Amino acid sequence: MSTKKTPATHGSEVRIAISDVASELAFECPTPASEIREAVTAALSSGNPLVLSDLKGRQIIVPAQKIGFVEIGEQSERRVGFGTL
Repeated sequence: MSTKKTPATHGSEVRIAISDVASELAFECPTPASEIREAVTAALSSGNPLVLSDLKGRQIIVPAQKIGFVEIGEQSERRVGFGTL
């Protein structure tokens, strides 16, 4: 049995609610939470689109006027097995 470990990333999990859209955007971002928070604040104050990228390098662009909320969380390590808390 092979145990392949993926390299540790220090990114964040991001959820963005967009007005007039039923579902939310959810993706993992390599950017630290503090930088995402700054980008969201800058987009909301200036009215410019929020531009973030995911772990695969794709860019997510959301118009600032359409942002309902942004939830930013630290990535958690996936645990497998019984008795893991």
